[in-house]
Amino acid sequence: MRIEAVQGDITRERVDAIVNAANSSLLGGGGVDGAIHRAAGPELLEACRSLGGCATGDAKATPGFRLPARWVIHTVGPIWRGGGHGERELLASCYRRSLEVADELGARSIAFPAISTGAYGYPREEAARVAVETLRGAATRVELARLVAFDDATYRLYRRLLVES
Repeated sequence: MRIEAVQGDITRERVDAIVNAANSSLLGGGGVDGAIHRAAGPELLEACRSLGGCATGDAKATPGFRLPARWVIHTVGPIWRGGGHGERELLASCYRRSLEVADELGARSIAFPAISTGAYGYPREEAARVAVETLRGAATRVELARLVAFDDATYRLYRRLLVES
């Protein structure tokens, strides 16, 4: 799998699936979650209602509706509580489970936001390291994983980690 970093708006990514950093209700929220719900249209909320929520570290899919991406894979990242409460494994599970769901859908390209780094408070550098390491070690049929940074600092971090590892 090729892994690349870009800076931009994940709702505009032209890939088979985009990943939504959702809350456990899957019923919309702020940040990336709110942006994806707004861009996909009200049909996304209706589709999410039928999923019955999602556990931290798991992932579930819906159609992309009005997005360029065919699917949205919703994953629930951990809330940062200092690092001693399984946060690293839960965050890695978000990336692994999203790829597993992408494989089930037949997706060959996927775009990830910086899961858990917004309102959930996960330290940006540690989260980026977990993302790159987990994607590098994943067994998947996905051919392209794109790490989409909303801000320049996260983009530079992804670029550095992709070169180092």
